[in-house]
Amino acid sequence: MISATVFNRRRQDLMQLMGDGVAVISTSSECVRNRDVVYKFRPDSDFYYLTHFPEPDAVAVLSPGREQGEFVMFCRDSDPERELWDGRRAGLDGAVSQYGADDAFPIEDISDILPGLLENHQKVYCNVGVYHEFDAKLLNWVNEVKAKSRTGVRAPHEIVDLSHILHELRLIKQTEEVNLMKRAAKVSAAAHKAAMQCCQPGMMEYEIEAELHYEFRRGGSHYPAYSPIVAGGKNACILHYTENNAELRDGDLLLIDAGAEIDCYAADITRTFPVNGKFSAAQRDVYDVVLAAQLAAIDHAQAGSQWNEPHEAALKVIVQGLIDLNLLHGSVQEMLETEKYRRFYMHRTGHWLGMDVHDVGDYKIDGQWRQLEPGMTFTVEPGIYIPNDDDIGPQFRNIGIRIEDDVLIQREGHMILSKDVPKSVQDLERLMAG
Repeated sequence: MISATVFNRRRQDLMQLMGDGVAVISTSSECVRNRDVVYKFRPDSDFYYLTHFPEPDAVAVLSPGREQGEFVMFCRDSDPERELWDGRRAGLDGAVSQYGADDAFPIEDISDILPGLLENHQKVYCNVGVYHEFDAKLLNWVNEVKAKSRTGVRAPHEIVDLSHILHELRLIKQTEEVNLMKRAAKVSAAAHKAAMQCCQPGMMEYEIEAELHYEFRRGGSHYPAYSPIVAGGKNACILHYTENNAELRDGDLLLIDAGAEIDCYAADITRTFPVNGKFSAAQRDVYDVVLAAQLAAIDHAQAGSQWNEPHEAALKVIVQGLIDLNLLHGSVQEMLETEKYRRFYMHRTGHWLGMDVHDVGDYKIDGQWRQLEPGMTFTVEPGIYIPNDDDIGPQFRNIGIRIEDDVLIQREGHMILSKDVPKSVQDLERLMAG
């Protein structure tokens, strides 16, 4: 759990970057699944990063220099009758005592109070385009302030996307965040190993998925960071396969892409292993190429390296490996220039990781790949996906392999957060045999 002091520091850091502005940050509402059933609620990441407030239908306002306090919350008030049915609420008192707000007001009163908080500020910062209904309300509140111009009230003249400054803060992970991501990775590692140990031919993909969910919940995760991919055989060649309803066949590989979430911080791990516990010769040949590509990419995960360097390192290894396996024909340089490798490897080698599994932060600065800095956390996940085409040797068809780890950049070198999950052929076969 991250302390209240950390959240206060985050708010102060953001307000220092805002100048003469006021930030208005909304979280999400509960989403109806069908009729009286709602999806399990998960707060907006930007909102949660600044407030740690876990409930729906809330708005945070950061108003630098406000005499009565700079942090104002609008949220659901306590309601004993509704709480009897739907669970406890922090209420206005809890927003102040538990979550550090200087003032708290009922969310129903926001239209009466918020326009006054916008007065005499030059800019309004908000998550433009995330919640369209809220955007419309915010414009109406700004117009209300404009209507008072003859009384000497100054209205904001600029609406600024909050992500421009907030997402740069989120990109660099602090110690408390790294600790949560370590926990998420540890829980995820236990789930991946349990899946490997229980896997047998004849099981269904969803049975393996059930093992993942069990281990996630047992480890303290309320929900996965994303819908798990449990893809046997040819299904592994569908990058975002989530049906998870096919039978696992003897002789096939199983690709599992799954990660737990702890206090809104994600893990994202992929492993590929044989359903029967033993790689075929062709499967092993392809797997060794992907693993070599991943290790080459991780070697380039260093402070001062450019973001694209791990991808370029992995790509060269994959292209050379595909040529060696007679799946590509020509020189490495030719295959890179013509991008013929994209038949087998069509995605990049990683993405930022944090509160969102595809986390925030620019990959380029002024058109150039940005440099990696301590505190940046991202995935390294090369893969090879071989279609069922007539011009491909039958021993390779429908092989889909991806290996993914979570990497933290440190001042010296890096840390692999997901190191507890085995990935060499020998270690995988040994674990499954045990």
